[in-house]
Amino acid sequence: MRVLDLSRLLPGPYCSRVLADFGFEVIKIEPPDGSDWVRYLPPLVPGTDQGFLFHALNRGKKSLTADLKTDEGRVILMQLVETADVLLEGFRPGVMERLDLGYEQLAETNPRLVYCSLSGYGLAGPYHQRAGHDLNYLGLAGVLDLTGPQDGQPSMPGVQMADLSGGLWAAIGILMALLERERSGVGQRVDGSLLGAALSLVPLAVSQLQGGEPAVRGTGLLSGGLVCYNLYETRDGKTMSLSALEPQFWIAFCQAIGREDLLGQQYAPALPGEPAYVELCTLFRSRTRQEWLEILAGTDACCQPVYTLEEALASVPVQALDMLDEVGLRPPVRLSSQHRTAPTTAPQLGEHTAAILAELGYDASSVEELRVRGVV
Repeated sequence: MRVLDLSRLLPGPYCSRVLADFGFEVIKIEPPDGSDWVRYLPPLVPGTDQGFLFHALNRGKKSLTADLKTDEGRVILMQLVETADVLLEGFRPGVMERLDLGYEQLAETNPRLVYCSLSGYGLAGPYHQRAGHDLNYLGLAGVLDLTGPQDGQPSMPGVQMADLSGGLWAAIGILMALLERERSGVGQRVDGSLLGAALSLVPLAVSQLQGGEPAVRGTGLLSGGLVCYNLYETRDGKTMSLSALEPQFWIAFCQAIGREDLLGQQYAPALPGEPAYVELCTLFRSRTRQEWLEILAGTDACCQPVYTLEEALASVPVQALDMLDEVGLRPPVRLSSQHRTAPTTAPQLGEHTAAILAELGYDASSVEELRVRGVV
């Protein structure tokens, strides 16, 4: 499967990285000036001018430079479209159409093409031409208002949830369209949005709202409202996560810490002054995180430490997943029929331009002429 990836920054490249990890040939098409600034975002890989994040997002891909604002650049893309299975773009709606590269135009050239647009707010609606970033989408979708303590402002997430889930949803859409193509023989347009991806993260809160119980930050079943599902500070200033939602886990927890008197307090509210909550806060502060790990060792109580990223990557359960390599993270799922290949780094800007153009019939002198004129 050949993917033409016109996207930049995080969501689109993450989507095509997922596809590349599972064997898709991904050609990253960039302007000759290399305007995907993530390429140069520190920290840089030693001995290169490219950042670790760029390598993590673009490993295993090929790089072709082409100025799609020129007639020659568009001709190159159209020639590649004839050979492609997927085209992924992340521009604002209308940009590709103004370049005469919209879905309708490209589908005439290759009816089997799956054309994925990943935009901020979707192809229509009052916001479809607005700029946006992850935090904006999470705010508009209600995700931020559900995040943080009840008596404070919403908390800023530590990960880009809309961007990354948007990339994953785009990959799912592409795969579904390819599967449908096996039946029908023709491709289709896939429309993904980062606002929609953010909204997809709150099915529990939406269901609660539809049932007549609006979610309130910090009070929900899974958002800090109960003593059995919460975060607790330890004596050394670190944190333990307790998520003993089912009775058997709560029983195991209470027995492990020698506090059977708390057995009936599993669903007590986690509020200042609430006896069970005060008792648990005091209890967790009485020991260090390591001491709690030793007390709960071998106990199936859903009580685990909150690690820093460095601690997480070095921990036994994360190490057992074998996901970390020198160019980022491997996929969290494996296919039994797919043999893992050695990781490859991200391409240099335009590294594969000459080879791909040669495949299309351009000779060396023609490629050099296009370089001199700034087309590639």
